[in-house]
Amino acid sequence: MSLPAETTAAAGRYLTVLAADEAYGVPVLKVREIIRLQKITPVPQVPEHIKGVINLRGRVIPVVDLRVKFGLRGEFTERTCIVVVQVFLEGSGEVPMGLIVDSVEEVVNLGADQIEPTPAFGTQIDTAYISGMAKVNGQVKTLLDLDRVINADALRRLQQAANAG
Repeated sequence: MSLPAETTAAAGRYLTVLAADEAYGVPVLKVREIIRLQKITPVPQVPEHIKGVINLRGRVIPVVDLRVKFGLRGEFTERTCIVVVQVFLEGSGEVPMGLIVDSVEEVVNLGADQIEPTPAFGTQIDTAYISGMAKVNGQVKTLLDLDRVINADALRRLQQAANAG
């Protein structure tokens, strides 16, 4: 019998975003800016959820489509945007990354009493990127551990390809 997952999400401020009508919370301290969807340059031989890279004021930034990463479907709309966040990549330190989301909702202040541990879904479902589940105004929002959202090896390959090109 396994023990329930511990809550790793800390109380504090979260930016809530939508991806295919599912609500996610991103720690505000990790968010650098929110930009319009722009041309994304594809990079070969990366996982499907990594859409490529963008040039943001002279910096090459990898971009991940959260819908594809989480197996969700949806179309880009005028509200689709890129949330630029900082993630920790072992061996490289803090690196910027773009997350494609359908829309940005709001910034919420979550207390410890509003955050619950990630439920056990069984061994077939990877929940390593979920730091907890928040209850906000009668809705459940999945809190993301951005440092685990994408595979570190995939991001490293993407950065190497972008730097070589």
